[in-house]
Amino acid sequence: MGRADFDRARVVAEARRWIGTPYHSCADVRGAGVDCGMLLVRVFVDLGLLAPFDPRPYPEDWHLHRGEERYLSFVAARCVEVERPRPGDVAVFRYGRCYSHGGIVTAADPLTIVHAFQPASIVFEEPVAANAELARPRRRAKFYSLWPEETS
Repeated sequence: MGRADFDRARVVAEARRWIGTPYHSCADVRGAGVDCGMLLVRVFVDLGLLAPFDPRPYPEDWHLHRGEERYLSFVAARCVEVERPRPGDVAVFRYGRCYSHGGIVTAADPLTIVHAFQPASIVFEEPVAANAELARPRRRAKFYSLWPEETS
């Protein structure tokens, strides 16, 4: 197992530790509350894979009223877009007027993610195809990786 595979496995394991945490906008405390963006921050920063950063504050409904790619910009500034995801990569979805929802890929086929999903009020793991909202073609999933040389 190479270093990237080891780190990918750590990301998936850490993301799964957040399962059951209630959804709470702008929060980042495992077991108490987290949103989809802060879930990504906590997993990657707490594992030491990214330097500490904090994209807050942000209004809970910013993506409904503005086209600014705020969420996508913090992902794209730290990862490289890839065509096919692998476990440990990030999946982002168009929600509202821009890309504003994401999760950590735990399986590529079928595409499965751990995410803090506001309509479900909790962090959970699910195949994207099983989520009627995220499976819609207009969501146009994009994928980002810290290990682009390992993704093909």
